[in-house]
Amino acid sequence: MAMPPANPRIDPLFSAAQIGERNKVLAREIAARHKRDLLVIPVLKGSFIFAADLIRELHLNGLSPQVDFLYLASYHDGTISSGKVDILRDIESDVTGRDVLLLDDILESGRTLQFALDLMKNRGAASVKICVFLDKEVLRAEHIKLEADYYGFKCPDLFVVGYGMDLAQRFRELPFVGHIVEE
Repeated sequence: MAMPPANPRIDPLFSAAQIGERNKVLAREIAARHKRDLLVIPVLKGSFIFAADLIRELHLNGLSPQVDFLYLASYHDGTISSGKVDILRDIESDVTGRDVLLLDDILESGRTLQFALDLMKNRGAASVKICVFLDKEVLRAEHIKLEADYYGFKCPDLFVVGYGMDLAQRFRELPFVGHIVEE
């Protein structure tokens, strides 16, 4: 996708109200299965809004997870994964013997989350579960068989922005998820 115009048309896919309701359901599902020492690790940058909303919902469902952040990059400023995952900021927490919940904005190729999952397992996590806001099943890399344990919405094969997700660092602030309409 070429750089969009300064004020492109963005058609909504998921409204702020739909997102809020789905986060409540996700939090109940997660809280029903995770009662002990849960470490939630959002994968930055795209998951930051989803993570904040979901962690508050987890609190309302009786959980008090520890939170740490992992900043990984595979897209950089493009719209297609480079295929290489870089750690830009590592977590500070020891995951040994802990239940870890990785949060990410979108599961597409699976490379970034597979990298994060393997990293946590290799560091001795007791369990690692994956929660993604959007599951775009159609784009898994050929060698990746990863599936999310929890997901907010199934996503059509469109480039999406909003609710933390961006195109070259733009549109993260949108309270909904939409796609840029090329005109």
